[in-house]
Amino acid sequence: MTTRTVRHAHPYNEVRSRQPIGGSRRIRVLMRRRRRWLTSRVHRLRTTRGDAGMTTAEYAVGTVAACGFAALLYKVVTSGAVSGAISELLNRALHAV
Repeated sequence: MTTRTVRHAHPYNEVRSRQPIGGSRRIRVLMRRRRRWLTSRVHRLRTTRGDAGMTTAEYAVGTVAACGFAALLYKVVTSGAVSGAISELLNRALHAV
């Protein structure tokens, strides 16, 4: 067996040893580095995330509010006064040309 340094894209794949690396020892070293890397990654994601997005309950409230606003807007636009004002505005715009 020979001594070697292996470097790949992820830090958990890096093995630096001056001792002969056997199959089981190499696997243990790689798994230890992978565990350290994953632990630090999970810790980083949990601590830096904060309150970045909406939760499911907030999505539900936002959806209900948007539906209510859409229904109100539909009622206003299809009412007689607003419908008449929109058609009069369109008629004036078309006849002005």
